[in-house]
Amino acid sequence: MAGFLDRAKEQAQRGLTQGKHKIDEVQAQRAGGDLLKSLGAAYYAERHGTGSPDATQRALQALESHIATHGDGVLRS
Repeated sequence: MAGFLDRAKEQAQRGLTQGKHKIDEVQAQRAGGDLLKSLGAAYYAERHGTGSPDATQRALQALESHIATHGDGVLRS
């Protein structure tokens, strides 16, 4: 009986770990999408005279930093 409980506990732990990994992945992808939208908004504002090149550069750097950390999955649709 102890062997069964140990295996069940191990399997439950694996499921929790996989679930947490998936949640982290989805959150990183959402954050990347938000950064990509911010870059687009900054670029649009700059092109229409209401933004600055510095704001666009900061948005680009934030997105590049996110991509360096989490990969470029956010760029794929």
